[in-house]
Amino acid sequence: MKKLKHYYLCIFILFAILRSAVPVFSYPIEFTDAQGKHISIAKSPLRVVSLVPGITEIIFKIGAGDAVKAVTHYDTYPPETVHKTVVGGFFSPSLKAIKAIQPDVIFLSGLHKEVRKRFENEKCQLINLDAKSVFDIYRNINLLGKIFNRQKQAETLIKDIKNELQIVAGKVERIPESKRKRVVRLMGRDPVMTPGDDSFQNEYIRIAGGIPPKLDKNGNIVPVTREEWMRFNPQVIYGCGGDRETAEKFLDQPGWKDVDAVKNGKIFYFPCDLTCRASTSAGCFVSWLFARIYENEFSRKEVQIFKDHIVKSRHIDIDLDYIEDAHIVYSRIHDCVNKTLIVEFKSPLSVVSSLEGQRKNIIFAGNHYSPPPCWGLGHKLGLKKIREQVYQVIGKSKDEASFMFTGADMDNLAVKQKQFKDMKVYALVTAGVKSNAVRMSVDEGRFYEPGTINIILLSNMKLTPRAMTRAIISATEAKSAALQDFDIRSSCTPLIHQATGTGTDNIIVVEGKGSEINNAGGHTKMGELIAKAVYEAVQEAVYKQNGIVSQRNIFQRLKDRKISGFGLISACECNVGKYNLIKAFEETLLQPRYAGFIESSFAISDDYEKGLVNDLGFFELWCSDMAEEIAGKKIGTTKDFIADKDMPRVLRMALNSLLNGLCLRMK
Repeated sequence: MKKLKHYYLCIFILFAILRSAVPVFSYPIEFTDAQGKHISIAKSPLRVVSLVPGITEIIFKIGAGDAVKAVTHYDTYPPETVHKTVVGGFFSPSLKAIKAIQPDVIFLSGLHKEVRKRFENEKCQLINLDAKSVFDIYRNINLLGKIFNRQKQAETLIKDIKNELQIVAGKVERIPESKRKRVVRLMGRDPVMTPGDDSFQNEYIRIAGGIPPKLDKNGNIVPVTREEWMRFNPQVIYGCGGDRETAEKFLDQPGWKDVDAVKNGKIFYFPCDLTCRASTSAGCFVSWLFARIYENEFSRKEVQIFKDHIVKSRHIDIDLDYIEDAHIVYSRIHDCVNKTLIVEFKSPLSVVSSLEGQRKNIIFAGNHYSPPPCWGLGHKLGLKKIREQVYQVIGKSKDEASFMFTGADMDNLAVKQKQFKDMKVYALVTAGVKSNAVRMSVDEGRFYEPGTINIILLSNMKLTPRAMTRAIISATEAKSAALQDFDIRSSCTPLIHQATGTGTDNIIVVEGKGSEINNAGGHTKMGELIAKAVYEAVQEAVYKQNGIVSQRNIFQRLKDRKISGFGLISACECNVGKYNLIKAFEETLLQPRYAGFIESSFAISDDYEKGLVNDLGFFELWCSDMAEEIAGKKIGTTKDFIADKDMPRVLRMALNSLLNGLCLRMK
């Protein structure tokens, strides 16, 4: 026995020696940042303030998000950022708020001169990782992997981005040079602006097969004259959501409108999180941009790099006797990763689908996610052909399957189960509410990019046809309640109305097996379980997809209503300087007292617009008190600084009180 123990001890020591001989990562990390500063990191940071949303994304993507203690209100991705302290905006973060975090590292950009001046002599490290190219994105991911001791995760992330970009490059190679299109990124400024020749955004255009303008001007953003615009004659124009207003102002003017893109209606808008950041979504955005620039080529099989096929699947746990299997299938369709939830039954069942009506002899119920590059193709081909294409790839037929379709990522699926005694209900929900949330009875019927709340209901009871159709009402009421309790705003009328759903919502209710249930209304236990499961699942899915929670910060609540400090103050003339006033406005909203005041005005405004509040005398006094408190003195006559003629009365009063107080205090 002693000899055996000695033998194992020797083996253990030998293994330890061999392991120690393998090179391992160690601190300190030495590097030069984008500003030419020599940086030495002695240990993994524990208290990080990230003022650069693209850097924030990378840190979370490599699994180091716990170290991030504060961000700007522009940091909305990934969803976990919603739980972090906000220190203001990107252009004017609060020095006081940053100091309160006591950071050991601050990630900043070259624009943050005040932050650098204030903290350069502090103990914390100031690191600038500005990116001007895709190579810089890889460098930053690799460097952050070392800083946070997440090298393996960083390598995987870089590999994923490279793979996506290589697929796009392969598709571009099959488009003749003579058919390449001139593409310009529009940026919302006055005068008209675009990225400089050395910007990563023009590199995105080139990788996507486009030809960007060459203006002999470098920088993140440079002006474009009408002559330069006409000389370049763009065939495709794109921007982010905030650029629409600029486009509407000048694209109907002589010269600006006389280019191919405007004549042919080739003007596209993408989420700002993708267009404006050199970060983790580079591959996704370039793929989407390619699909928009070359819509016809994107749909041709000859341009595909891979044949349509299933890549892998992931099991979903559903504890119901009649379920054979439930899983998410990952497939490549048009070279893009699609994701399909498939619930397989052991024997044929009836379902009620809001998309297809009542169906019998169904073996598979599902929910299919098409990624953004495929959205334009979906509009072009129509639902019938898209359904046929998806069924062919995943090996299903229309006779045995009932599926819904969505632009909400299936990886953000929420599964909720509710139970009472021997009665059990599952709600499987995907939800996206950023682009097409509507308030039924008020908003116009329009077509939007896919967002969608899709719901599959499963029970261990046998629902009669009557109960299945009634379940749709219970689920819909719960969905609307979930959105209202999150204060999700209508995309059409966000200043006035909460949303009740999106314009493309669907639901499938499965018949199930077990004891027969003939009613699923609000007074029944079945209706109660359905509603509770749907309510929780919708809110979880909205959080996963859009990063929205009830306790989100005041800046996000303002964005939900399409209100920005810059937009408000652009019409403010109180001789203190726009930049200084924006900074003071955001600093004020960082204080819970004033944030709470504006948040209260949201609720009062909604009720006033509905006619539930009639006399605003009490609120007028409150606004006056807030303005004088901020100003530090009595205010005789107040001014109306709000340019938006559609601003509701209560919100106008509340925002004007802050602006009046600030203007008087800063004079």
